[in-house]
Amino acid sequence: MKFRGLRLLAAVGVAYLLFYLFNADKTVLALYKSGAVLVKILPIFLLVIGFTALINYLLKPKEIASHLGEESGVKGWAIALTAGIISHGPMYAWYPMLEDLKQHGLKNGLIAAFFYARSVKIPLLPIMIDYFGFAFTAILTFYILAASVIQGLLIDWLCRKCND
Repeated sequence: MKFRGLRLLAAVGVAYLLFYLFNADKTVLALYKSGAVLVKILPIFLLVIGFTALINYLLKPKEIASHLGEESGVKGWAIALTAGIISHGPMYAWYPMLEDLKQHGLKNGLIAAFFYARSVKIPLLPIMIDYFGFAFTAILTFYILAASVIQGLLIDWLCRKCND
């Protein structure tokens, strides 16, 4: 098993040690504040990680393809938005799977909505709520998802226009 992030963790540890040598009081205060934020958001992170793992275990791309065709309706949009929100990793890693789903009937608009909805990052929501409040985060997330649907509808409309 490869432990990713150990170099970053070691670099942060060394940085804290160096800062401690120059200004111990501020370094201890920074560590205390970092720990307080971690304790505050840790339960939410654990919930998000568990939820994401469960979804990744239960959902299979081939099964989803049958629900994303021209007649998918609201269910197709809901799947595209949800998949966009829970997807991780670089965008280009999703291209082959989306191409495969497109060959099985996936609408262009749903692809656009998927990519647009990726801007909602579940692991970052707890920090955003902590800094900006729940109301701001909820409203911004709603607008991002609404814009995802609008972009998808626009892509579908433009693709139909180009094919006519």
